[in-house]
Amino acid sequence: MDAFTAGILQRIQNAEQDLHRALESGDEFLAEVEQSELDDLRRLAADHGVETVSALPRSA
Repeated sequence: MDAFTAGILQRIQNAEQDLHRALESGDEFLAEVEQSELDDLRRLAADHGVETVSALPRSA
């Protein structure tokens, strides 16, 4: 695994954890911000052929 792949997967994992914490705390604004970050990271990964497995589904 190259550095880019490892880095993007770590950032996705961190964003998923941050999103989970925001949802648990009921902070809707922060959850939206974290979801946007996660969407951007997943898109970046896909654009570079990095397969991701999501622990959390995309929120509505």
